[in-house]
Parts: sequence; structure tokens; C-alpha cells
Amino acid sequence: MGESLDVTFYGVRGSTPCPCDENRRYGGNTSCVVLDVPGGEPILFDLGTGLRFYGVAEPCAGTPFRGTALVSHLHWDHIQGLPFFAPLHCDGARLDVFGPAEDGSSLEASFETFMNPPYFPICVRDLAGEIAFHDMDEGSFVVGPVQVTARPVPHVGLTYGYRVDWNGVSVAYVSDHQQPVDEPRRVADPVLELANGVDLLIHDAQFTSEEFAERSDWGHCTVDYALEVAHQAAVGELVLFHHDPAHGDDTVDRLLAEARERCADLDVADVSAATEGRTISLHKSEHLSTA
Repeated sequence: MGESLDVTFYGVRGSTPCPCDENRRYGGNTSCVVLDVPGGEPILFDLGTGLRFYGVAEPCAGTPFRGTALVSHLHWDHIQGLPFFAPLHCDGARLDVFGPAEDGSSLEASFETFMNPPYFPICVRDLAGEIAFHDMDEGSFVVGPVQVTARPVPHVGLTYGYRVDWNGVSVAYVSDHQQPVDEPRRVADPVLELANGVDLLIHDAQFTSEEFAERSDWGHCTVDYALEVAHQAAVGELVLFHHDPAHGDDTVDRLLAEARERCADLDVADVSAATEGRTISLHKSEHLSTA
């Protein structure tokens, strides 16, 4: 089938890590998704606790790690894995971190605030590897063989979604997305631009409709709204992401089954739920295969 862009989920949970028997199948680590690109270095969507498990799969032996992280925003569940990423404890490693700066403070200053005593025993600069921080505005730029597009996403605080285009295939990552309260079918233009026609949309689906009614200002959305975004953007596969910490495997199973019942009426080719350890391979001019 030729070369593929491989998308692997290492952290799929929202808000807080919550490993327990009830969510063993889908996983309990917070947001971290890794893109392996032929001819390029790895690209990471967010740096939640799933990053530690990606580091376990990337031992220090051999060539030092090099990669790029695209951080959606600075809420704790999206950055707290950084100190535990073992490859950065090795000489010669480098991670370029792109993301939004907040309230006049640089991205680097924000990381130095949380990764610093008394909140954490070591500082960013104490790591053996190098971390280069890049404050960014919305726009497009090239990382190795891929085109990256960043656009603002409605949430609590400055938040970006990302689109990656490579060799005729595309992935969009919209991890945290505030659903409009009064206009349930309205989707912000920047989000539609990111998701337009992508092969794979990884999208916030934290709440049921009943939960959203009680938490409508928490910055997230329902499974139904994720389906609406996928419908309006004419995506290939929708991956339900950022599972609520209170949603065990059985609940996610139920939400996924209900979403699959509705996806045909919305012209969404497929819906799945993000699962730690799952890899989706995207091939040029072909649809998806899953390992």
C-alpha cells in the first residue's frame, strides 16, 4: 500500500488522568497523539500524561529523539506529561514546542512557571535534552514534509486546533471545543477551515446532552456536536476524543454506538472512539486502515 502517515493515540482522556478498571480499554491518560510521517520527524498533538507512554516506546539508545509538539492550549491536562518524557532526559534530544502564548507571557515562561519548584522539583532547563519554545499566531507553516495549519478554536482561554496535510492526506485535531449554547448547529469558520474534507478529524466529545446542559460554559461539547462538525466539514472518519473522566468503557461504548447510528444520516463515513494504543494509517488516495 506504500508509505503512510500513522496516527497513534497515547492519551485520549480530558480534564485529568483517571486510570482504573472501568476505563481500561479506552485508557485513562490525558491528551497526546503522535503522527509518524515518512521522511520526517514525529509530530505530537499535545503533551498530556500519554506522553510518558510514548516516551517508553522511544528509548534513548541510538539516535537522540527529535520531534515537534503542537500544543493546543496551556490547561494542565494538555502539558503535564512533559517532565516525564524519557527521551528528553538524554543528551542530544530536541523537542520544538509550538503553541499559543497567554496574556502577554511567552510559551516558554508559562512552562517555566509550572515546571519549577515548588510545583515540580526540576526546571525545563535542567533536562539533558533541549526544548525550543515557539510562540505562534494562527497561520500555516512547514514542518519537514508536512504542512501545518493552526486556527483558533472556541474554548476557555486561547486555544488552537491544528490541521496536518501530507502527500494528499490530512488530519485535523480539535481537542477542546466550546459548543454554542444557543445555536447548536453553528460551527465557527476557523474550525470548519481546519476540518474541511480531512481524512481524519480528532474532535472533542466530552459530554452527553444531559451533562452539557449542566456544564455549558466548561469549554467542551457533546458527541452530537462533534458529529455536526464532521457533517458540515465533510470529513472521512470522526474520532471521538477527550473522553470525560467519569465515562468508563461501557459509557464510551454506548456513546459510540449511538453516534454510529446517526453518522449515516449525516454523511459521515465512519465514527470511532479514541483508544490508547490504536494506530490509524493514512495512505494517499486511499481511505483508512487501523492497526
